[in-house]
Amino acid sequence: MTIERHGQGRQARRRASTRQALIDAARHLLAEGAGAEASIQEITKTADVGFGSFYNHFTSKGELFAAATNQAMEEYGAHIDALTGALTDPAEVMVTSIRLTARLARTHPQIARILLAQGMSHLDVSTGLLPRALRDVNRGVAAGRFSVADPQLAVMVLAGGMLGLLHLQMSGRMRAGPQRTDAFATMMLLALGMSDAEARDVISSTH
Repeated sequence: MTIERHGQGRQARRRASTRQALIDAARHLLAEGAGAEASIQEITKTADVGFGSFYNHFTSKGELFAAATNQAMEEYGAHIDALTGALTDPAEVMVTSIRLTARLARTHPQIARILLAQGMSHLDVSTGLLPRALRDVNRGVAAGRFSVADPQLAVMVLAGGMLGLLHLQMSGRMRAGPQRTDAFATMMLLALGMSDAEARDVISSTH
């Protein structure tokens, strides 16, 4: 019985390893701009697994790329949570998150490229960055820091602005240094209903 369980455990680990190799390959291809154009043969070759292994884990390329995108976004969302977890002011959380994401092209280039490749499709997913942004906006409203009639619409404004900023950075058309990032964060706080004085105070206190 012990030998049988050991064999099952080894098989499960090997299966999980193959699945992750496919996801890693999909993340690489998405970041390189291949995405849906990549064939299953190209995916399995990049993953260094057998062609037949693909359908043991995914029913289609779309399912694989969705899993790869969700994993990348959830990974980065968890990273932001870890760095903002000790903050109690929702406005400080928002500014810190904006600063971190504005540096995404430099700190996590693969994730930045995946985010840009998928674009607004992230607005209707249940994991990753957008649900966390909605959570933070709702917390800000509950705490009286933000004043927005429609938090979900506010998150769409934030997402669109951030995607635009990342696009300009990744295309080399803009360098988002500290001053420009703070200016962007100030605009986002104003969009969330904070006064100019309140926004600038938060920007200053989080340096």
